[in-house]
Amino acid sequence: QVRLVESGGGLVQTGGSLRLSCAASGRTFSTYDSIWYRQAPGKGREFVAVIRRSDSSTDYADSVKGRFTISRDNAKSTVYLQMNSLKPEDTAIYYCNIEASWGQGIQVTVSS
Repeated sequence: QVRLVESGGGLVQTGGSLRLSCAASGRTFSTYDSIWYRQAPGKGREFVAVIRRSDSSTDYADSVKGRFTISRDNAKSTVYLQMNSLKPEDTAIYYCNIEASWGQGIQVTVSS
């Protein structure tokens, strides 16, 4: 099983940027798709972005398309989520997911 540790969250003003990192250890990182989800207060967990193991193609939720970028560094076993033009509605706990493993979650708060 892959162990995942997220970092990079915090408090930012509307329009600001943050970069989340998810470092993986354990089984081979590059053999699985890497996915970011988020959960806002009082809401269910929702898909944010995916980067596929096969060809590193990406997909995004409509709500973040054009603002967020997912990437991965196989040499560092790390997946990133660059978040630009942040909005208050991006406030949530962000989770990375690889195969059946989940990170502990990291808080992102965007103030208006």
